[in-house]
Amino acid sequence: MKRYKKFLSIFTIVCILATIIPYNFVNADNLFDLKSESAILVDAGSGKIIYEKAPHKKLEPASITKIMVLLLAMESLESNRINLNDKVVISENASSMGGSQVYLETGEVKTVENLLKAISVRSANDAAVALSEHIAGSEELFIKMMNEKAKSLGMENTNFVNPTGLTDENHYTTAYDISIMSRELLKYPKVHQWLTIWMTTMMVGKENDVEQTLVNTNKLVRFYKGANGIKTGYTSTAGFCLSASATRNRLTLISVVLGCKTSNNRFSESRKLLDYGFATYDSLPICKKGDIIKNLPISKGKIENIDVVAENDLNLLIKKGQPKKIEKNYILPKYLMPPLNKNDKIGELVIKLEGKEVGRVDLIVTKDIEKASFFTMIKKMFSKLVSN
Repeated sequence: MKRYKKFLSIFTIVCILATIIPYNFVNADNLFDLKSESAILVDAGSGKIIYEKAPHKKLEPASITKIMVLLLAMESLESNRINLNDKVVISENASSMGGSQVYLETGEVKTVENLLKAISVRSANDAAVALSEHIAGSEELFIKMMNEKAKSLGMENTNFVNPTGLTDENHYTTAYDISIMSRELLKYPKVHQWLTIWMTTMMVGKENDVEQTLVNTNKLVRFYKGANGIKTGYTSTAGFCLSASATRNRLTLISVVLGCKTSNNRFSESRKLLDYGFATYDSLPICKKGDIIKNLPISKGKIENIDVVAENDLNLLIKKGQPKKIEKNYILPKYLMPPLNKNDKIGELVIKLEGKEVGRVDLIVTKDIEKASFFTMIKKMFSKLVSN
């Protein structure tokens, strides 16, 4: 009987401890025996870190560098700085790149879409340099763009010296910083049409008469359920690296592993991280970019009221089985005072779970709001008097 009571007491203590241990992220020491030098698992929707191991350790990223190339390409496409059908003449500089390539020749012509495919599937250095030159005018100017973008994203421990990831002691980043640019890239759905290609062909050569078979360097694209990106990397000094993404049931996860000893090791460790994330967490959508949140009156404006919308998507990362009692707090004025410009921030939507803030999104106006003239104000007052 005493032994039973002792067991019951221990069991009760364990249960109590289990309820108070925090789970906002998991430390490397108490979950996996990962062999990679650095790793991170992040929810793409909210940016929350689920797992980390030396996430801020500066390491060589190898071809994972090309995530930034793809990101700047997506931005350039969206702004019409470049187009998919643009014809790019391959420079001697681009064709001379070593490492992984599609063997582009000096003077041959490729479309932007061809180059994006070669970068995404083959991880081609020559294609990455050719696209960089097309976007910025030169490789040097593009590298400047890469570092400026990294800084604007908050990638504090990153420095790029080339768009390929070829070895250089001054070319480095971290698993955490890679997760930031990976998450940013996934905001462009168009990129998945290249990242998810398993096998394809591409014609190269000045006469466009040589067929190259391209097989995705990211094996998870074919062999892992829901995999939809992103980039592998390897050099003798960086080791085997991978930034992988996958989506299941609304939840998109990004895992980054750096400095693995073998190619198989980077895929198995990424699987471990992704499997844990999908087994343990779920994504709760709150609103999408552009969703109407409120309609507010306007004082002394040309129009009477206007819709207030969410500036970005807002998703919550929650543990499976966790209570979903959420509280929405709207931080908004009672009315708006013009003038206001389209996309001006006028408030916030704050989400709380069990009384704790777990997310917020800026609220903006959908168009310009001009101040009413004196005569317009008189006209409005007269109309109200007549209607009453």
